Order: sequence, then C-alpha cells, then structure tokens
Amino acid sequence: MRKCLLLVGILLLVGCSKEVSDVMPKDAFIDIKLKDIEVYDEVYVTDLISDTNVLVEDYKLNTEVIGEKDIMFYYTFNNNKYVYKTRVNVVDNVKPKIFGSSSKTVKVGYDGDLCNTVTYGDNYDNQAICRVIGEYDYNKVGKYDLEIEVTDNSGNSANYNITLNVVDEIKSSNNNNGGSSTKLAFSDAYNKYKTDETELGIDVSEWQGDIDYEKVRDAGVTFVMIRVGVKLNSVDEPILDKQFINNITNAHKAGLKVGVYLYSKALSSEEAIDEAKWVLKQLDGEKLELPIVFDWEIWNNWNTYHMSFHDLNKMAYSFIKTVEDEGYGGMLYGSKFYLENFWEDSEFENIWLAHYASSTTYDGYMMWQFSNVGKVDGVSGDVDLNVMIK
Repeated sequence: MRKCLLLVGILLLVGCSKEVSDVMPKDAFIDIKLKDIEVYDEVYVTDLISDTNVLVEDYKLNTEVIGEKDIMFYYTFNNNKYVYKTRVNVVDNVKPKIFGSSSKTVKVGYDGDLCNTVTYGDNYDNQAICRVIGEYDYNKVGKYDLEIEVTDNSGNSANYNITLNVVDEIKSSNNNNGGSSTKLAFSDAYNKYKTDETELGIDVSEWQGDIDYEKVRDAGVTFVMIRVGVKLNSVDEPILDKQFINNITNAHKAGLKVGVYLYSKALSSEEAIDEAKWVLKQLDGEKLELPIVFDWEIWNNWNTYHMSFHDLNKMAYSFIKTVEDEGYGGMLYGSKFYLENFWEDSEFENIWLAHYASSTTYDGYMMWQFSNVGKVDGVSGDVDLNVMIK
C-alpha cells in the first residue's frame, strides 16, 4: 500500500507539473545592471536589477570564484511564474597588500630573497607573485633604492619602496626597547579601567604555574581566560596545557567566569575544525561563561603558507562555527595590527584585542589584553591583564 501511494505521488508530481517559461510576457520588464561583481561581495539577485515591474524570488549569489557564470531566478507576473536567465562576471579588483620595513641591511655576500624581507598577501590568490625592481649587488657595498612589486593572478599590483644597504659588517645592538618591562599592578589597572560597564581579568597558561584563585578573586579579578592547549605544528594534534585541568577546576571553584583559548597552528579550515573538535573533547561538556578562542599568531612564515586572506578568515570561521554548533561562544584573538590588516574583524561577533598600551583606538572588541606584565596577588610572576565589556 505504501509503495502504491509513493508511485501515485510521483505520477502526480510528473504529470501535474507546469513548465516554467523563460519567455518574458508582454508588458513585463527587468532591467539588469550591467556591472561586474567583486569576488566575495554579498550580492543578491535584486541587487542586480535596476528596475522591474515583476515580483522576483530573491537569493544570494555565489561570488566565491572569479569568472563569468550563468545565473537564473524566478519571477511572477500576473500570477504566472517565469524564469529569467542572465550572466554575471565575478572579478577581483583588489590589490595585494605588502607590509615591512622601509630598509634592509645585509652583509656582503648575503644570498637571501628580498621578497622574504616583507610580508605580502592577497584577498583571493593564495600565491601572489613577488619581484624586486631595480639593480643591486649583494657582493658590493652600497645603498640601493629598490621597489618590491606583488601581483595577483588578476593583474592587480601593489608596490613597496625599500632601501637595501649592503655593508662590510653589521654592528650588533643591545637595544632592548622591543617591549615594556614596567610592571603594572592589578590595583592600578583596576582603578584605571574598572567601570560599571567593564570587568577586569587575566589570561593564563602553564607558564604561570600554580595559581591561588581565591587570592586572584579577592584582588578584584572576575574572569580568567585559560589556555587549553598549544599546537606545535600543523600536522600533529594539540598538546594539553599542563595546568589546564588545575586552572579550570580551581578558577570555577573560586567563582570566576572562565573562557579558554587554543594556540593554533592550523593552515587550513579542515585543520581548524579538527582543532576545535579537540578542544571540545578536552572540555567534555564543561560549562563556560566566556567563549572558546581561536588564537592564531604564526605570522613570521606567512609568505610560505600560500593562503589568501580569505582562506585565513575562513579558517577562523570554521573553528568558531564548530564550537558554536556545540553551544559554546566563539571568539577571535588578534593584535591591533593584524586585526586591522589581515582579519575581516567586522565579520566576527566577538574580538579579543591584544594591544599593549594605556589606551586603544581599536573599536569593537569584547575583550582587550592591555598588558603582558601585570602583577596580581595569587599569581607568581607576570600575567596578562584584560578588560572586558559587559
């Protein structure tokens, strides 16, 4: 009986379906805007139409791949349904980006690649082409004014001026001005940043050793971000932080709000998803008051990863979506420079900003790591200090 009903249903669908015509009826019109679509732009069918007197069934176009593509959409006119076919062209008009120092000093006989003295990348291409414009000789002392040019597969180019200094000897420098060594007492930070709209907290890993969370709480700390693990390379799975179990157990016992972060070395969305699943496995259903954080900071070898900026952001999205699908919050960690230049920060709901300064011009963060030399009762040694927007 069930098979008979199924057969009848199929016959009805086939026999009663009405073919949708692609011939536009008289008096109906659709004016399409004849323009290219930028790759990755969020574009809907109705965005292509400048004027019409029909009811269009709207949907979001796929703009992930450049090139011409045929599209179709349905529309209704005088209670009849029709199909409209057209063609769009997805293009990449965005120039690559180049970052680095404006000068490079090398010793006579240097044989490195000047392209590797800068960091460069593209929104779409995962392997933009870099070349050095100008004459220079690594074997001859001198000053050479050069230009580095990076070009993507669509022909978009970015140029960067650099001065190459070839010298007999490179003088060593004992300058330690790379970071501040001035310690910041938590009480001073509390007085500066604590308001009715903010909370003060710390982030910790095994490097802080054993922590007295009751003293931390009594000092005024209300939340802690705990490292759950670290990825040593992009092949092996992460390693559990030696203090993770102690940290999460004792922080919760002291009544602190807890979030966790993974130091990632993923180089693909698939790896990021695997990392997220690993984190979820370590938590084993543990309740968190704050998000699970994707902490990716391996920028030194960026040129060798062959990732586009889109690939990078998709990787972070994949990690965050995986943990959010399991009921946790997700968050992206990044320094001010990389948030403004590499990450599509406006697309992430929760941002953990790293900017070691007394104030920041970066807007839109949920949490701000403002010092890495904090002093808090209950923690021996330095600890990162954070302010969180309630």
